[in-house]
Order: sequence, then C-alpha cells, then structure tokens
Amino acid sequence: MDQLFPLILGVISLSIGAVLGYYARQSIAKRDWKTIEAKIQRRIQKAREEASLILEDAKRERDERRGELLKTEEVLLRRERILDQKISDFEKYQKEFQEKVEKLRKIKETIENLKLEAQKNLENISGLSTKEAKKELLENLEKEYQKEILEKIRKLETEGEERLEKRAKEILATVIQKYALSQAQEITTTTISLPNEEIKGKIIGKEGRNIRALEKLTGVELIVDETPETAVISGFDPIRREIAKLSLEKLIKDGRIQPARIEEKVEEARKEINSQIKEAGEAAVYELGLVGLDPRLVQLLGRLRFRTSYGQNVLLHSIEVAYLAQALAEEIGANHQICKRAGLFHDIGKAIDQQVEGSHTDIGIKILERFGEDPRIISAMKSHHEEYPAESIEAILVQVADQISGARPGARKDTLENYLKRLSDLENIATSFEGVEKAWALQAGREIRVFVKPGEIDDLGAKKLAKDIANRIQEELRYPGEIKVNVIRETRVTEYAK
Repeated sequence: MDQLFPLILGVISLSIGAVLGYYARQSIAKRDWKTIEAKIQRRIQKAREEASLILEDAKRERDERRGELLKTEEVLLRRERILDQKISDFEKYQKEFQEKVEKLRKIKETIENLKLEAQKNLENISGLSTKEAKKELLENLEKEYQKEILEKIRKLETEGEERLEKRAKEILATVIQKYALSQAQEITTTTISLPNEEIKGKIIGKEGRNIRALEKLTGVELIVDETPETAVISGFDPIRREIAKLSLEKLIKDGRIQPARIEEKVEEARKEINSQIKEAGEAAVYELGLVGLDPRLVQLLGRLRFRTSYGQNVLLHSIEVAYLAQALAEEIGANHQICKRAGLFHDIGKAIDQQVEGSHTDIGIKILERFGEDPRIISAMKSHHEEYPAESIEAILVQVADQISGARPGARKDTLENYLKRLSDLENIATSFEGVEKAWALQAGREIRVFVKPGEIDDLGAKKLAKDIANRIQEELRYPGEIKVNVIRETRVTEYAK
C-alpha cells in the first residue's frame, strides 16, 4: 500500500503536468499566431498601398498618352486640311494653265496664217516665189560685196599663213633649242702616235712584209713616212680603220711585229670592235630610255657608230633625230614615244646596206618587221626620204626631224659622201668577179688591191683579171686621174716539225 501511493501520486502529477503543459502550449501558440497574423495584415496593407500607387501611375500615364494621341490627331487633321487646300489650288492652276496654252495655240495659228497670207501677197506683188526671191537677193548681195568678200578672204588667208608659219618657226626653234648634239665631221684617216722612230722599221718589216700583211688583213692603207713618230691609217670604212688602229696599237705595245702576230692581233681587234658595237648600241638605247629591244637589233644599231652619211656619224644622227622628233611631238600633242623610236631606227638599214641589196629604207623596214617592231613605228620611219607616202603625223615629224638634223650648217658634206661611194663602188666591182677573195680601195681611190684565191686563179688568170677589172671600172665609174689595179695572188705553205 505504501508503495502504491507514490506511484498513483506520480501518475496524477504527470497527468496534471500534461494538462497544464497542453494549456500552456495552447496559450503560447495563440500568442504566436496573433504575432504572425499581425505581420500578414501589415504586409497586406502595404501591398494594397503599393497597388494603389501603381494604379494611380498607370491612370496618369494613360491620361498623358490619351492627351498626346489627341494632339497628334489634331495635327494630322490640320495637315489633311492643308493638303486638300493645296490639291484644290493645283487643280485650279492646272485648269488656268491649260486655258493659257489653248489661247497661245490659237494665237500661233493666227500668226502663221497671217504670215502665209503676207507671203502670198508679197509673191503676188513681186511676181517671184520665196526661193526665187531669196536667190535673187543673195545674188545681188554677192555682186555688191564680192570684191569686199574676196579681199577679206585673202586677208584672212594671208594672216593665217603668217600666223601658222610664225608658230611653226617657234616650234622648230623651241625643239632645236631643247636638244643640240655636238657634231664632228668623220674623216677618212686616223693618226697614230709612235713611241719612237725605231718602231717604224718593225711596222714595215723585212721587204715590207709586215705592212703588207696588216693592209691585207684590215683593208686599209698604212702610211709610214718621214713624219716624226707618226703613222697614218687611211681608209673609207670606219670599222676597218678602227680595227687597223687597235691592231697596230696592240702590236706596238707587244713589240713583236711579224705576220703571224699581226693575224692574231687583228683577230683580237675584231672581237673588241664587236664588243664596242654592242656597247654603242646599248648606250644609245639607254640614253633614250628605251626598253625591251631585241639584243640583235641593239647590235645592228651599234654598227651605225662606224657608219657615216655625208660625213655625219649615223648613230649620232639617229639619236639626234629621235630627240628632235620626240620634242616636236610633245609640242603639237602627237605620240612622242612612236616618234622617238622611229627617229632612232629610221636609218637602221644603213647598218647592213653594204652587204644587202636595196635602199636603206627598204632594208630598215625588213629589219624592224623581223624583230617584231610596232607597225606604227615602221610606218613612221619608212617615209623619211619620201620613198613612201606619210601615213601619220608621226611620220611627218620624223621626216622633219631628219631634215633638221641633216640640213644644219656643217652637219654633212656631199663631196665626202660621193668620195666614199666611189671607193665602195671600186671594191664592189672587184669582188663581183669569180675567184676574188677580197678587195681594198686604197690611196684615196687611186689604187685597188685585189686578193685572189690561188687555187682558182693562176698567174695568167690574175693578169687577165686585172685587165677585166680595169675595163669594168672605166665603163661604170667616173673619176679623176687614173686608178691602179693590183691583183695579188699569194700562196702560203705551212708545215710543222714534230
């Protein structure tokens, strides 16, 4: 019993505590719920206030936009009224314009009718038609003022010619002033200074064999006389003279002068001359600023350095013509590149005219065609001697430039050209015979040395050949004095000791 009582007491206490705890918890929960509910109420109130503000802003924005739309609508209505007014005014103006056009048309018809009526009245009164009246009027005027018209025309022609001639002279003077090339007359002799008098004996050689060998190989005449320390090379071909000069200078420098050495030095000199010819052509092309030329054409151009025309160096003459033609073209607005190129090549045929039949112009045309030159350049160069008609203004300018270059005082000598032609003709006659190896015109054309092939012509044939050449020269050439024909038949035998 005693043990049961505390247990019951504990159960009762526990029950009472549970009840009290339940009520206490309910009380706390109610208090917390009121707190949460209050917070929710505050948030709801705040949300309502914010929604009210948003609605007010939206209402205000709506009112503003409605006001702007009303203003825009009012502007559009006003513009529409203005446009309607303009359309109405335009239609009114158009109608008035059409009325004025119609009035003008009627007035024009009236004027035309009056004009025709007046013309008919005039024709009836005068008894002439309009064409007849016009013709008679012009004839009367022509008769009345014929003398005055002719005098006026003559005056205009005279003034025009004077003005054009003056302008042409100004252009030519300007062109010549722009370019002035120094000119030196080409001569037919070359003087060489000798280091001493003893060298003359070596040049002549035993019984003259050295001097004969040099003359035979080079085709010139070597004059070694009493003039102190001087030898003179005479020949009409500048290339031959230059080869002889270089050969002799090499021999003098070497000191060993004998036929075999002479042949060696002459061959060296020929190679050097070929090199000089190439350099001369390249220098001319470079000076004129031309590019893209075939090297063989440049080589032919360089040969003109050793070619003369009436004593004038042909290469220098060609360069001068190129400059003059270019300057003329620039003055009058023609193609200066074509003029310059055609001026340079206008005498290119003279590079080989002594080896090829035909005029130097025809030879030049063939050369330029072979190397693919522009047909306009060929056309411009081929009429410089009026063998062909001028086909362009550039052709006329090249012709004028050629005449300016050749006609200047001191530029050419006709007598020298005739002299050189005679020497060339002498050699051509001699080499035209069969069996002739080479022929040289010497002593200013007073002697022609003919070297024959010993295997084809014997001694008797050589004598007959000399007679035939002399007779041919008498028949075909005109010359002062007499010409000595020397036919040389030389046999050389070479053997080697082993």
